[in-house]
Amino acid sequence: MGAFLNGDVSLSPPSSLSSPHDLRFSKHVHDNVHGNIFLDPLSLKFIDTEYFQRLRELKQLGVSHLVYPGAVHSRFEHSLGVYCLAGEAVQKLKTFQGLELGIDHFDIQTVKLAGLLHDVGHGPFSHLFEREFLPKVRSGYDWSHEQMSVKLVDHIVDEHHIDINHDMIKKVKEMILASSEFKLPQGSTEKNFLYDIVANGRNGIDVDKFDYIVRDCRACGLGCNFEFQRLMDTMRVLDDEICYRAKDYLTIHKLFATRADLYRTVYMHPKVKAVELMVVDALLKANSYLHIDSQVDNPADYWKLDDSILRAIEISPDQELKESKDLVLRIRRRNLYQFCNEYAVPKDKLEHFKNVTAQDIVCSQKSGDVILREEDVAVSNIKIDLTRGRHNPLESIHFFKDYESDEKFSIPEDRISHLLPGSYQDMIVRVYSKKPELVGLISEAFENFQLKTYGIKAQVHATPEKKKRRP
Repeated sequence: MGAFLNGDVSLSPPSSLSSPHDLRFSKHVHDNVHGNIFLDPLSLKFIDTEYFQRLRELKQLGVSHLVYPGAVHSRFEHSLGVYCLAGEAVQKLKTFQGLELGIDHFDIQTVKLAGLLHDVGHGPFSHLFEREFLPKVRSGYDWSHEQMSVKLVDHIVDEHHIDINHDMIKKVKEMILASSEFKLPQGSTEKNFLYDIVANGRNGIDVDKFDYIVRDCRACGLGCNFEFQRLMDTMRVLDDEICYRAKDYLTIHKLFATRADLYRTVYMHPKVKAVELMVVDALLKANSYLHIDSQVDNPADYWKLDDSILRAIEISPDQELKESKDLVLRIRRRNLYQFCNEYAVPKDKLEHFKNVTAQDIVCSQKSGDVILREEDVAVSNIKIDLTRGRHNPLESIHFFKDYESDEKFSIPEDRISHLLPGSYQDMIVRVYSKKPELVGLISEAFENFQLKTYGIKAQVHATPEKKKRRP
């Protein structure tokens, strides 16, 4: 990150502290997105632990740096960024509505800690670990990085004897889980709007997205014309919910559209997915020897897992890891799984779509000197949406007319710009060949599958002949 810690005091007002006096006790870190981030003493007790410092070894975008070389930023930077924005957001609400909302130091500290610790439970290679690897080794096992974050928070407090209010740590954990399927019942119905700041399960607008969208765009060299500061400066709490000015609905739509664009161009880039498929296969082949999945139950074991596991496999002398090592070597030498083709599922078929499998492709083979096997084919089913599946994300957001009005309302779909999309979700089916010489056969089988399923070839164009002839 090019960041540094020191004890110097800045003359500019801190956005992430509850009081200017805290500057005397604070350190600060210089972040390449948000500038100086001031760290309060309690948050530093969590930061200066081996469990939080582990986030330096987890790249924010997994293996995307193998396609976008600048994408080497880590979960550490992102967590500090969310901490900063969470503090700024709650401080702004306190400034403009503090007396009305009863926001106090306890609330500010709680929200900041939730922002700081929301991703501490992430596994190696970002979301790949929980979405691609774990489901294959523990079918039906309910596990999420949010749940592990909560476990690690308790573990850090216990191991480092951090003196923290019991109710505060309880609310921190509730806020971390607020947007996940494992959301906890909130202990109090007071100040529910605080749960909208870090991980917003109500409508998806939160400072987590504000940070990673800007940070990821910058790291990958992409333009970003979404301005989160506009939303931060004008948001308002009505009926215990954060609402936004009606005139800013296009800015909010730009938030979701920019996120979807990052998914399409970076997170789900064909070559990024090819590398991810190979990393998952390498981990699966190594799991019976390294017992990787056995480390996800206990925080004392789990924190030892990070991106370096691939390097450990690569340099290991153990013959039991040979197949995994061979896959890592292929990644190093850019001998990747070959992208054959893809198609977007027709809109009228989205509702009843079922994931396509390697078996579906293999069973669609009609000719060829070589009989395809399932282990020759990799299929990636990719969903890209605006956070609300096939629904318009603006439907779940409440707006207000101006600061003189206390009425909140949603904006019907027929009242928004007709230039905005009428569809809010893409499902893309992408097929890879694990062996370069099978690209032609697999591409043909993939076309047969499309004809059998939809009556048409849904792909945009045929697989290039040059790719099919590649030895």
